[in-house]
Amino acid sequence: MQTLFIGQHLIFLHEVDSTNTYATNLLKNINIAEGAIISTDNQTQGKGQRGAVWNSEIGSNITISCILKPHFLSIKHTFYLSKISALAIYDLLTELLPISQFDIKIKWPNDILVNQKKIAGILIENNFNRDLLQYSVIGIGVNVNQLEFKDLQYSASSLKILTGQVFNKNDVLERLCQHLEKWYLKLKALNYLEIDEQYLSKLFGLNQLCLFADIEKEFYATVVGINSDGKLILQHTDDNLHYYEVKEIRLILKT
Repeated sequence: MQTLFIGQHLIFLHEVDSTNTYATNLLKNINIAEGAIISTDNQTQGKGQRGAVWNSEIGSNITISCILKPHFLSIKHTFYLSKISALAIYDLLTELLPISQFDIKIKWPNDILVNQKKIAGILIENNFNRDLLQYSVIGIGVNVNQLEFKDLQYSASSLKILTGQVFNKNDVLERLCQHLEKWYLKLKALNYLEIDEQYLSKLFGLNQLCLFADIEKEFYATVVGINSDGKLILQHTDDNLHYYEVKEIRLILKT
């Protein structure tokens, strides 16, 4: 693994309920090195956003959790972990897919789309001591060689579906670790402006009228950006700005 620390300690499990849960339990019992990766071929109870289940075909995809210890990060800046994880996956995909042929976007808060189909997802679980992060578990799933997907809100894709090629998962994982380390070091250097600009430039629906749903109704609004707390900023059709937490709203992709 050609990295400084991310992926240098790799724990592979043939099967586990959740790599995030396994990583969290490890942290409670031992002083595991920052950058450790938990990887599995079969995650039986994978987690997604809003309590959803992340389903992955056995042995076909990247299903990992990365342990980070961002003690330098305050509570108000925790969404930057989502930003750098999404940017790492974005950079991975631009290496593996000709960007001229594929529309790669980050869908707030932390899904990655290719041609409006989900190819990767992120779930971050943080542990705090007062107002500082003690550790973060970055769960990442990337669809690599899977060909069929079921029970998703919207259609999914994989690298194999998009290209017709079978990918070496070890190579994909190493590239992912390299990009994640690159962006984490930028975050550690407090390069917030660069991270903000890069994330926003790749945000799905930016300055476009999109269909959303909250607990009451569906509505159209224009994506304006993301605030410092990670809230989605929407301009409604009455021109007023509204700010939404992750669980308050969802974007409806047209199929």
